[in-house]
Amino acid sequence: MTPSHTWKFFRAGGFDQVQIDNGADLLALKGLDQKLWVALSCPTRGIEFDTKTLDLIDHDADAHVHANEVLAAIAWAGGLLRNSDLLVEGSDRMALADIDDSSEEGQQVLASAQYILKTLGKPDATEISLADMADIEKFVAGLEFNGDGVVPAGQITDAGLRTTIEDIMKCRGSVTDMSGKAGINQEINDAFFAEVAIFSDWGVKGDADANIQFLGDKTQAAADAFHAVKEKVDDYFTRCQMAAYDVRAAVPLSRSTEDYQGIAAQTLSAKNTDIASFPLATVEPNKPLPLVSGLNPAWQKQIDALREQTIVPVFGKKENLLASEWAALCTKFDAFEKWQSAKPACCAEQLGTARLREIFGSKHKEAIDDLINQDKAVESEVKAIHSVEKLLRYKRDLFNLVNNFVSFRSFYTGRDKALFQVGTLYLDGRSCELCVRVDDIGKHAEFANMSGLYLAYCDCVRKGGTEKMSIAAAFTAGDSDFLMVGRNGIFYDRKGQDWDATIVRILDHSISIRQAFWSPYKKLSKFIGDQLQKMAASKAAASDEKLIKAAVESSTPIAAGTTPPPPTPKPPFDVGKFAGIFAAIGLALGAIGGILASLVSGILGLQFWQIPLAIIGLMLLISGPAMIVAWFKLKKRNLGPVLDANGWAINARARINIPFGTSLTKLARLPEGSRRSLADPFAEKKTVWPYYVLIAGVIVALIVMWQIGFFGAPPVK
Repeated sequence: MTPSHTWKFFRAGGFDQVQIDNGADLLALKGLDQKLWVALSCPTRGIEFDTKTLDLIDHDADAHVHANEVLAAIAWAGGLLRNSDLLVEGSDRMALADIDDSSEEGQQVLASAQYILKTLGKPDATEISLADMADIEKFVAGLEFNGDGVVPAGQITDAGLRTTIEDIMKCRGSVTDMSGKAGINQEINDAFFAEVAIFSDWGVKGDADANIQFLGDKTQAAADAFHAVKEKVDDYFTRCQMAAYDVRAAVPLSRSTEDYQGIAAQTLSAKNTDIASFPLATVEPNKPLPLVSGLNPAWQKQIDALREQTIVPVFGKKENLLASEWAALCTKFDAFEKWQSAKPACCAEQLGTARLREIFGSKHKEAIDDLINQDKAVESEVKAIHSVEKLLRYKRDLFNLVNNFVSFRSFYTGRDKALFQVGTLYLDGRSCELCVRVDDIGKHAEFANMSGLYLAYCDCVRKGGTEKMSIAAAFTAGDSDFLMVGRNGIFYDRKGQDWDATIVRILDHSISIRQAFWSPYKKLSKFIGDQLQKMAASKAAASDEKLIKAAVESSTPIAAGTTPPPPTPKPPFDVGKFAGIFAAIGLALGAIGGILASLVSGILGLQFWQIPLAIIGLMLLISGPAMIVAWFKLKKRNLGPVLDANGWAINARARINIPFGTSLTKLARLPEGSRRSLADPFAEKKTVWPYYVLIAGVIVALIVMWQIGFFGAPPVK
């Protein structure tokens, strides 16, 4: 911690938080122990903050802003401003006089700001704003040189050079310039011309050796024609040599009569594969290869090409080719084939030898290198242009970020919503201010459950479902009686846009002391209601069963000539059975009456001023344990797990106590000064007879208890 700086702290959320009020506090943060920071990292997405500013702060581009990156941003911005208090203003405007030009970087930033204003037609302006930088990308892209080291083909005026760059892009690919146009950089340029140079050296070697290019520029065509039939010609002369070795082999080596019969039924053509498998010509001992007539029709075209491209240039016009001449021709191509096998790989070969020689003989590489160097020469100036925008953004946003990062001042003071509060959910007569965006509900809920907060996860949609997102809303006031999966509400984001919200998951925790107070009575009421419903359902089922049974029995047909069975006699009235039932009812009423009598007699035995205290004490006896448990749980509610589950690194136990939690969820209240009418024309009419029955039952119970001596000796008869 910087000894010369005096820090101020405020207490909120159950812990001390640093109070940052001015530029000196910001610059001194580098000396503040990071154990005193509320957060050490936050995500760059899913929070209410300018994402471009966060991306500028996020130097390592890992989608998280870390404490050291915040400190680096403060140091950089503070070093370029004459007065660090400007970082507290939150303004997106900056006077040129406020830029500290005592450093080389400051001079570049000031010069770039002046250049931007001049380009925008405001050379005499004394301040610059983010509005002036709205089209900064277009501005930079429009520059002839923008510092990225990429030369687009479209910006080259020389037609020959532009064609060369287009050929390079065709062969080696391209990169995108800052303007969005395709171009080449130094790496692509060097790689292309290096391959062209090697390929050209290989070509020169072939041109210089008469044994390689023995037919000049027609050697390649001759070689192609030669290789197209080489295997078939070798096969023919080998068959003729076998016939010379044994004259009996001539006939079978020329293919048998049966082979011809096998294809006789087919529709034959020169493209028939069966015909192509036959020898080039009929086999005879030491027979020359006919070049004009007597050839296999499937190979006539290839032999014609061999004759025109190779045999005629080497031997002159011939109608037959001897085996010795074929061997000499094969030897002739040995040097060429060896040279071909050494041909280097070259992506530019597709351009053709003539075009490659033209490119290699030109000065285009040097011209492209010069353009790339000119572009890179303005890299610092262009970076300074971006630095102007960066400085304006830091000046506007850093103070707000720090008060939602180093401390949670915005959240706990209520002056403004915190960065993680993405909007307000209206549901069940309440508005929930603590709503965070969630990407994976299951993953988030697994960790956020440790927060102790009652969280309702909602899927939110708008524009017919084309836009979707999920949120976790904290309910911190009221009760959870009518909060359940499937309930719908409306969510308003920070831009005021409304979303249809549906609860899809709930993390059930205590919401309020009020809920805990009434919970025993609600549970008892629910239990009694459930029992009454079960009793009524069972009685209704029994009644329905009797009716169905009676209907079935009454509809049973009686066979003709038979006497209908006598009706089943009703069972005699069982006095003992009903006496037992009445006794059980009496005991139940007696027990209830005894409890009520004890309570009533005890309360009525008190003095008048003690009766309310006794009632209050009784209620506390019933609700007290639940309230105490809820009180302890509510005091331990922690915001940290909710944010940690979203990728934050919370460094403190950010408590949400009962008073603060109540402020985060607003209950429905009538406007102040409004008029209210209690007359409801459709209200249900209240019946008083149940109360009379209850009172009569209590009186009967008291009389019975008095008769049996519960309150003392019974009267003497």
